[in-house]
Amino acid sequence: MRVKRSVPSRARRKKWLSLAKGYRGPRRKLIKNVKETVERALVFAYAGRKQRKRDFRSLWIIRINAAARAAGVPYGKLMHGLKEANIELDRKALAYIALTDGDAFAKIVEASGVRS
Repeated sequence: MRVKRSVPSRARRKKWLSLAKGYRGPRRKLIKNVKETVERALVFAYAGRKQRKRDFRSLWIIRINAAARAAGVPYGKLMHGLKEANIELDRKALAYIALTDGDAFAKIVEASGVRS
C-alpha cells in the first residue's frame, strides 16, 4: 500500500506561501525561496518588537528633556527630583503631559523641588 501525503504536504506549503503574501517574484512562488525569506522576515519582526520599545523610550526621554530644559532644568535633575519627591510618573506619561499640557508639566517640575 502506498503512502499518500498530499494533504499535509500541501497544507504545509500553503502555510508558508500565505506568510509570503505581498512578496515579489520567486520569493512569493517557490517554496524554497519562500521559506528563506519568511524565516528571515520573522527574525527581523522578533527583533523589531524589542527595538520598538527602545525607540519609544528614547523618544519619550527626548520630549521630556526638551520640555524640562524649556522650564530651566536638565532631564537628569528632573528625574532625580521626581524620584526624591515620590512622584511616580513613568516616562510615557511625562512625555505626553509635556507634549500636550505645558502648564501641567511646569507644575510637575515645581513639585519635583528642582532648582533651576
